[in-house]
Amino acid sequence: MKHARHIVFAAPAYWPATAFGGPIPVMRHLARELTELGHRVDVVTTTLTSVSERPSRVTSTAEHDGATIRYLGTPLRYRWFGLTPSLQRQLRALPKPDVVHIFGFRDYVSTMTARWCRRSGVPYVFEPLGMFRPKLRKVLLKQGLDQTLYRLVPRGAALAVAASEIERRELEAVLPAARITVRPNGFPSPQERSARPGTLRRRLGIGPEVPLVLSVGRIARGKGLDLLVGAVSRLDGVQLAIVGPDDGHGMTDEIVRLRERLGSSARVHLLGAVGSPQELYGDADVFALPSAHENFGMVAAEAAAAGVASVVTDRCGIAELLRNRGSLVVDYEEASLQDALARLLVDDNLRAGLGAGGREVAAEYSWSNVARLQAAIYERVV
Repeated sequence: MKHARHIVFAAPAYWPATAFGGPIPVMRHLARELTELGHRVDVVTTTLTSVSERPSRVTSTAEHDGATIRYLGTPLRYRWFGLTPSLQRQLRALPKPDVVHIFGFRDYVSTMTARWCRRSGVPYVFEPLGMFRPKLRKVLLKQGLDQTLYRLVPRGAALAVAASEIERRELEAVLPAARITVRPNGFPSPQERSARPGTLRRRLGIGPEVPLVLSVGRIARGKGLDLLVGAVSRLDGVQLAIVGPDDGHGMTDEIVRLRERLGSSARVHLLGAVGSPQELYGDADVFALPSAHENFGMVAAEAAAAGVASVVTDRCGIAELLRNRGSLVVDYEEASLQDALARLLVDDNLRAGLGAGGREVAAEYSWSNVARLQAAIYERVV
């Protein structure tokens, strides 16, 4: 390492706010590995912990994974976007950093930190975490705000970081290609498949011979869960476990109504959030990520590291890394998803080959390797 750098992360939420999905462990892993490389990492964030709980108004400081996290009192919030009035004061109180890494888009922390950086002459890296292209809700409003209030956040960045080619193409709508770099997210350490039945099958009351498809992630619109329920409902005898917190989109009720209409209530299981979903992957025959849009897809990385063959749509950034190595990549539509699941569930050799390939990809894209890529990005910026 040429230089030990002082890096500030600015994020709308941070660990232990795991209800907000993959971005939280991404930031935590990067912070831990960068400190292992000898860099100083400070994090400024809100006190948000979940979609439903009221955040604390009290500012506090904690040490996690070698980094110092400043949880700023958050009197107002909308979903994972919190208003933190002390942000500017906290940034001024820190020693001037070499570089700031801004995570997220269209929130108070990223917008005001970018503004502070521009005024203070501190270079910053912008990583939108899959939020750059307006989608799902209030698209017209987001487009208008992107041209006004949030316009300078991406344009003022020294570099923008995309987790995949999908996200890079989205950023190119605003930024020149020379100011965008692709840095994939890291994978967990490869794991050998555990003996079955494990925790998940015992909870469902099924033996090791019963075909089981697993989905992990937020229960939200755009995750393709309706397609997955439809596909599995048409596969005789196949069980589906959907694991993850409700994101407040009304999708849980929709899934309940859909499985009842399709007559698969006994085979489609909504298990809610679990403390450690990693221990569930080994029980699955196939993992499915049928999302309409994922800048990466960390849960598919977890499945690959666990040696579980997966089906992902071509709208997931991680498909670029796992295609025909750890996953079958399909179009975003129910028939393609059903065909791929059926093919994997009857072909033991194909599942085993993709499982082994997924572990190989996980070894190549370890968090330590990804952190070195990120440190090189900071050197370019500095």
